[in-house]
Amino acid sequence: MQEALHQNKTFEGINYTGQRVAGREFDDCNFRNCDFSNNDFSNSSFTDCRFEACNLSLVKLNYAKLQDVTFTDCKLVGVDFSGCNDFLFAVRFKGCSLDYTYFAKKNLKKTIFESCSIKEANFTDADLTQAAFLDCDLTRTIFQRSNLEKADFRTAYNYTFDPELNRIRKAKFSAQGALGLLAKYDIDVK
Repeated sequence: MQEALHQNKTFEGINYTGQRVAGREFDDCNFRNCDFSNNDFSNSSFTDCRFEACNLSLVKLNYAKLQDVTFTDCKLVGVDFSGCNDFLFAVRFKGCSLDYTYFAKKNLKKTIFESCSIKEANFTDADLTQAAFLDCDLTRTIFQRSNLEKADFRTAYNYTFDPELNRIRKAKFSAQGALGLLAKYDIDVK
């Protein structure tokens, strides 16, 4: 992993806990069952990469490029994505733990979050136009001044946010889930 450029490689079972892998470039790489918790990926570039069953909790991503990166069954607890490079930023999450993550001011248009735990995350000022939260737990997650237009919350659960503080035009909700839009009124609906 010491090389500056990695192309078409598979990294499996690597334990790089607390290491610094900053300033590296990964193109079309696979990461399987790796532990990168508390790692520093600042200024690194990931293009067309896949992370499977990896621990990336508390990873630092300052100025990192994430272009078409897929995370499957990964632990990303406490990761701050807001510092990532915005140019061509595109991620997808399936079966991941994204608790306490920070996505403030990120462009997450059409991003798919599928079967994820996204508890106490922060999406303040994020653009989630046409994003999909498919079977996701959004307990105490913050949506404030977020663009949620055409976003899909139909199978998401435990979300509450203020429709007056977010753009929700044509967003999709289930009848049960829509009650989370009324939470601020402290009313009892039966």
